[in-house]
Amino acid sequence: MGQNVSVTGMVLNVMPIGDYDKRITLLTRERGKITAFARGARRPNSQFLAAANPFSFGEFELFEGRSSYNLMKASIQNYFRDLTSDFEATYYGFYFLEFAEYYCQENNDEREMLKLLYQSLRALGSSSFDNRLVRCIFELKALGIEGEGPNVFACLSCGQKEHLHYFFTEKGGTCCDSCGGTLVKEQGGDAFLLEDSTLYAMQFILSGRVEKLYTFSVSEKVLKQLADVLNSYRKRYVGHSFKSLKILEESPLLEHREHFNS
Repeated sequence: MGQNVSVTGMVLNVMPIGDYDKRITLLTRERGKITAFARGARRPNSQFLAAANPFSFGEFELFEGRSSYNLMKASIQNYFRDLTSDFEATYYGFYFLEFAEYYCQENNDEREMLKLLYQSLRALGSSSFDNRLVRCIFELKALGIEGEGPNVFACLSCGQKEHLHYFFTEKGGTCCDSCGGTLVKEQGGDAFLLEDSTLYAMQFILSGRVEKLYTFSVSEKVLKQLADVLNSYRKRYVGHSFKSLKILEESPLLEHREHFNS
């Protein structure tokens, strides 16, 4: 027999089913990423008309059957309406949702990812933060949460924890000045020569609590370097093409920022 369960989470994705229904993907505290059917959600008078949409965060009551969930009730705490008035912020937000959907799994502990997603969407909705920095913070922290972040705390060759100014994408992290310089001379290949502020920012993002991530700003030079490093790292290790990111980067609204494109 099925049972009703209550979960707290966010709608990541929505797909129309038939004439009146929707299939929604939820990222939840209790059960990781799950899929549920919202019956009649596309009807004009549906109680799920607003709740069964991307970005909706709140409590969802689901009927758990043998092979699927059905949405019974929803109490939405935040629709992130601030994003809908800003095209750029909206597509950054869709990219974050798509990123989380790609990585998260059912029955995994995805509480940190859900928390990161919520805080990042709040930052996108605030005029206090540069959306490009929000993206860098989200990408790096998300990769760290999923165990795929770079090593930026010690030299990959000798283990030294100081003077880590070389970042090698292929090696997945940093090398000290001595080892990094030797590697470049002996093996060639691409390496980023990191600013101290870039290294400190990466270390802070990976080691800091999610609640404290959106408390700093960086110079344009450091922001560009963060973006370049993360674009290179993402292309090497993520191995997935995000539709929302492609739309975002091809938008004419971002032509003046083309050096942030991958």
